[in-house]
Amino acid sequence: MKLKQMLFILVALFLLIAITACGAANNNEETDQNGTAEEITGEQVILRATNWDFDQESYTVPAGEVTVTLENVEGNHGIVVEGTDVEINGEGSFSAVLEPGEYTVRCTIPCGAGHAEMITTLVVEA
Repeated sequence: MKLKQMLFILVALFLLIAITACGAANNNEETDQNGTAEEITGEQVILRATNWDFDQESYTVPAGEVTVTLENVEGNHGIVVEGTDVEINGEGSFSAVLEPGEYTVRCTIPCGAGHAEMITTLVVEA
């Protein structure tokens, strides 16, 4: 096989994987990161993720116990709330006590060309 053909095939496979990473099936069941049902406690914030975007530029909740829920409206995503223990892979919820401040939320599952810009802010008010 010629080198150009092999490179073309490798690039095509890479693009196929990158494009389909966000296209996995959705699961609407409310679960934690381990896949088990979780009771919602305190305040709840729901982040709805579509391919390369969240439904809001920022989310606001009061300080204290907060349940962060990730819903994958389109594609398969995960999140990390930087500076906290909140991390969700796929859909689910995670409860944590959050101090006042602004936290960056990033998608953690590579989901294609816009993945690096898939960022929002969680504002926790006193």
